Amino acid sequence: MTKLRLAIVGAGPAGIYAADILLKAERNFDVSIDLFDHLPAPYGLVRYGVAPDHPRIKGIINALREVLDRGDIRIFGNVRFGVDITLDDLKKHYNAVIFATGAVRDAELPVPGVELEGSYGAAEFVSWFDGHPDYPREWPLDAESVAVIGNGNVALDVARMLAKHAEDLLPTEIPANVHAGLAASPVTDVHVFGRRGPTSVKFTPLELRELGELRDVDMIVHDEDFDYDDAARAAVSGNKQVFVIDKTLQQWRQREVGQASRRLHLHFFAKPLELVDDGTGRVGAIRFERTAPDGEGGVVGTGEVREIPIQALYRAVGYFGSPLPGVPFDKKRGVIPNHEGQVLVKDAESGQSRQMYGVYATGWIKRGPVGLIGHTKSDAMETIKHVINDLGNWWSPESPSEESIVALLDERGIEYTDLDGWHNLDEHEKALGEAEGRVRIKVVPRDEMVQISRG
Repeated sequence: MTKLRLAIVGAGPAGIYAADILLKAERNFDVSIDLFDHLPAPYGLVRYGVAPDHPRIKGIINALREVLDRGDIRIFGNVRFGVDITLDDLKKHYNAVIFATGAVRDAELPVPGVELEGSYGAAEFVSWFDGHPDYPREWPLDAESVAVIGNGNVALDVARMLAKHAEDLLPTEIPANVHAGLAASPVTDVHVFGRRGPTSVKFTPLELRELGELRDVDMIVHDEDFDYDDAARAAVSGNKQVFVIDKTLQQWRQREVGQASRRLHLHFFAKPLELVDDGTGRVGAIRFERTAPDGEGGVVGTGEVREIPIQALYRAVGYFGSPLPGVPFDKKRGVIPNHEGQVLVKDAESGQSRQMYGVYATGWIKRGPVGLIGHTKSDAMETIKHVINDLGNWWSPESPSEESIVALLDERGIEYTDLDGWHNLDEHEKALGEAEGRVRIKVVPRDEMVQISRG
C-alpha cells in the first residue's frame, strides 16, 4: 500500500488540526506525520498569543493535547525551518509538506511618529507577557497614560493586561518576571482608539464584558459616541453580537466613575493622525481626528482634531505573516499564495501562477490572520482534501524512512524536543505552579526549556 510521509511545519492549532484530520480521513494509503516547530513546546499562539487570564481559551490546549497524546504523530520542537532544516531536506525525506506557521508579526500602522520611542507592536507585548522565549525578559512599563490603537480582541487583551492590577493575575500562569514588571507599572489611564463607532467593533461580547469586571478600574465611555445613525441602529437590532456589545456599553454609560485608581477609556470615531514627539524622541501625545458615520456603515473625517497626552502606544491593528525560505510569499497580504491550500508559484517566463507540487498551507499563513480557532479546523479540512487528491503529484523522497530525519537532526547537532520532552516540561511547569497554589508557571528561557525537555 502507498504511504504518505508528511511533514507539517508549525505545531499550533492549524498544524495539529491538519494532522488529526488527515489521520481520520477516508483514504487508500497509510500515513506517517512529523510536526516541526521552532519553539521547544507545542500549541503555538494558544500558548504564546492568548492572555494568561483567559483560561477558557487556554483550555483549547486540552483538545490539542489529546491529539498529540494518541502517539500517532511525532513532534520535533526547537527545530527552525530555513536554518536547521530546509525545503530540500524535506523533499529528501517526505512526500509533501504543509506550512502552518501562522502570523506573529505586527501589521504596520502608517501614521507619522510611529517610530518614536515608546511606540510598540501589540504582538511583541503579547509575546512578552506570555513568556515567549525569543523576546526580552524585561518590558519598559514606565508610562502613566497609554494608548492602544485597534478595536479587536488583541487590543482589548493589551488594554486589560495594562489596566489590570498585577496581583489579580497571580492565579494565572503568568511568568514571575511579567508579574514583577506589571506590578511596578505606574499606569493610571489606558485609552483604546477605534476609527469606527461602537456597533462596528471587531471584538467579541465576552472580551468586552471582561473589561468591565476589572477590580478598581473605571470604564470611561463618551456620550458623543452613541448618537447612532440608522445603519448603527439596524446593526443593533439585527445582529445579536452587536446587540450584546451595545447593551454592555450602554450599561457602562450609567455607571458612576471617579473612585477607582485606574481608568480604561474607550474612544470611538477616533482616527489616529500622528504620534507627537515630546521633544526627546519619545511619544508625548496622540493626535486623532473625530470621524462620523457616513450613513452606509462606514465613517468619514470631520476635520476636528484632538490630542491626548500619552507616554506609550501599542499598535493592535492586526498580525502579519513572515516569509519562509524557498516558499512563495505574498508581501502585500503576508500569506503564502495558494488555491484552497495548494501553494502557488509564479512561472518566471509567463508570469502565470501554477501549483507548487508537494507544498501546502493552512491556518493564518494560508488565509491571513482572521477568524477564530473554529475557522482553523475548516481551513485544515480544505487543505487536507487536496493533499489526499494530489497523490499522483507527491514528491518521491530519496530517504523516506522515519529514522532518516532523526539521523539528520542528530548529525547536525540539533537539540530537538519530542512529545516525551513536552510532557517533561509540562509536568515541571505544573509543579512550579503547584508550589505557589497556581495551575502552572511557565518556564521562559529557551535553553532551560530544552534542558528540562531533554532530561
